[in-house]
Amino acid sequence: MDFEKFCQENCVERKGTGTLKWDSLQEIFGDADLLPLWVADMEIQSPKAVRDALIKRVNHGVFGYGRVEDSYYDAFFAWQKEHHGMDLAKENVRFATGVVGSLYAAVRSYTKEGDSVIICSPVYYPFYDAILNAGRKLVTCELDNHEGYYTLDLAKFEKEIADNDVKMFILCSPHNPVSRVWTEEELAGMFDICKKHGVLVLSDEIHQDFAYGDHKFISSSIVKGGAYKDILILLNAGSKTFNLAGLIHSHVIIFNEDLMKTYDEYIKSIGCPEANVMGLTALEAAYRGGAEWLENVKALICHNYEYMVKEFAEKCPKIVVTPLEGTYLSWIDLRGYMPGDQVADFIQKKCRLACDVGEWFSFTGHGFVRFNLATDTKNIKTAVERVIQNIQA
Repeated sequence: MDFEKFCQENCVERKGTGTLKWDSLQEIFGDADLLPLWVADMEIQSPKAVRDALIKRVNHGVFGYGRVEDSYYDAFFAWQKEHHGMDLAKENVRFATGVVGSLYAAVRSYTKEGDSVIICSPVYYPFYDAILNAGRKLVTCELDNHEGYYTLDLAKFEKEIADNDVKMFILCSPHNPVSRVWTEEELAGMFDICKKHGVLVLSDEIHQDFAYGDHKFISSSIVKGGAYKDILILLNAGSKTFNLAGLIHSHVIIFNEDLMKTYDEYIKSIGCPEANVMGLTALEAAYRGGAEWLENVKALICHNYEYMVKEFAEKCPKIVVTPLEGTYLSWIDLRGYMPGDQVADFIQKKCRLACDVGEWFSFTGHGFVRFNLATDTKNIKTAVERVIQNIQA
């Protein structure tokens, strides 16, 4: 694949287009003159099939209330079956305006104020917010770091659940930011403990379509042939897969009738959102015509990752880069060159980069940064060069 040509043809300038990633640097970081590698969206245009479908819808000129057509379900179900081995039916699916909003809704639906909810840190920081902002007790089980490779100590996980009378586990699968694609054995180990202690599993699978090499994403819904469906609430979307986050459209998938009833009752109590017509249009088109585009994007992500790893290994070998199993986010440990509490300032003030920093993901995360690899290779090259130059200075 000619990666330079792909970037020239598919990557676009986003600064000045009202985008959070590029145009909110002053508000978020206090400095507008940074190269942003933070928010998990792309500089890559969405598939042509998506853009064509949206143009057709816009040309129709009416944007009234919509409904979810059978053709959408057909496309969504076919994608999940072909790519992830999932069998779905209409009664299993509800629609929402984003996975983060669904995290909040699920925490409030299935737990009460003061209940304990466990997460495995370092993890996507809205998990913390969804728990704490709802008045629930936050319980963290830190993943074990083996020179950049992360695993979950099941004995420690179970002890935290038992000691804190945990009611819900929020799983990140694949895991953001440490890029783990959990194996079926690992997932079954987690779920056996949850089932034993009466813990519901809220599984965020938004990065499901980003797994690399021999690492195969296993949906929580098919572990052990679907043995854990009765304790599972699953969240996914096409927003990461096809770069559609701004169209605020996602899925909530629930197999147990009682759990679905509880969720529906909560949503009715706060006002049920309508499905986003443009989101439906875009994602149906993506599921039907976006597979080749996705493979090219994944190849670019791996290319960017391999370039970064090679450069760091040759010029700053004490940088530890977590292996890229899943997501398009790279977790980087800079503590080999400076104390952890200096890394955030180093990255922003010296390297002039806007990155998610480790303390956003874990109370013990100082010293790490997260790079978004789903961008033009020139941005990764610039970022890598700045890190190396400032370490060597």
